[in-house]
Amino acid sequence: MPGVHVVVLAGGVGGARFLSGLRAVAGPQDQITAVINTGDDLTLHGLRICPDLDTVMYTLGEGIDTERGWGRAGETWTVKAELAAYDAEPGWFGLGDRDLATHLVRTRMLDAGFALSAVTAALCRRWQPGVDLLPMSDQRVETHVVVDTPEGTRALHFQEWWVRHRAELPAREFVQVGVADARPAAGVLEAIAGADVLLLAPSNPVVSIGTILGVPGLRAALRDSPAPVVGLSPIVGGAPVRGMADKCLPAIGVPTSAEGGGRHYGARREGGVLNGWLVHTGDGADVPGVRVQAVPLLMADAAATAAMAAAALVLAEDCRSDA
Repeated sequence: MPGVHVVVLAGGVGGARFLSGLRAVAGPQDQITAVINTGDDLTLHGLRICPDLDTVMYTLGEGIDTERGWGRAGETWTVKAELAAYDAEPGWFGLGDRDLATHLVRTRMLDAGFALSAVTAALCRRWQPGVDLLPMSDQRVETHVVVDTPEGTRALHFQEWWVRHRAELPAREFVQVGVADARPAAGVLEAIAGADVLLLAPSNPVVSIGTILGVPGLRAALRDSPAPVVGLSPIVGGAPVRGMADKCLPAIGVPTSAEGGGRHYGARREGGVLNGWLVHTGDGADVPGVRVQAVPLLMADAAATAAMAAAALVLAEDCRSDA
């Protein structure tokens, strides 16, 4: 009996944990493809770093630091200390020794002419994530944040805004540099066209899912797919469970609420992308043209995360006639 092909659009920590739950409830014949945001990527010390791809890969490969939610377990920081001793900038972004090996291999392969999707597949051969992991694009896309500072308005790379400044500089605008010229990575459009279910992980709607949907052709692919599209709200009780969605949504005029997120994505029948929208128990959300269901959305442990994923699949089946 053929299995179900589930395609998930996802960002970093929240997306990685959700994919762990989805993998736990998948059957032996099911296939999961994850299309991952690469707008957070950056180059430091001559190395190409892909935070969201690596977080998902390490999480599913049992190599993540579970307390932090990012980076390698059992990490050491000798190189970081040596760079600091040289006053080598930037000092605000730490590269762990184990993590550094991933960036070295990736950069060497990219410099040799391999596409990011091919590099990701090669890295995953070590980690065996049990999910087909695809970058959203093989072209370079980097999210920048327009902020007001005492010296005036300026643009920062998203990582500098988030890691160095902890998102304390109010964001006026998010600009995905290079996205207009990007194309979906190898295999992405084919995966979406062949999907039985399409899910939007509980990732940041602006700088994670929003960046993926900004790649030309991706939003249209979701709309044209016969599969139902179900999203999971990253907002619980009016605040993000993790990350900085509350710093991002107001910058694009969207309320920080489950309803605001659902309306931001919009109904497929009205030009948006959603058929269904899962919100946390107790969070009301009126999203015209979208089936809204409330279930527990706190990924407190593996069982709760798996239950979330199962609920998304059930809602997708309920929405199938609307796709």
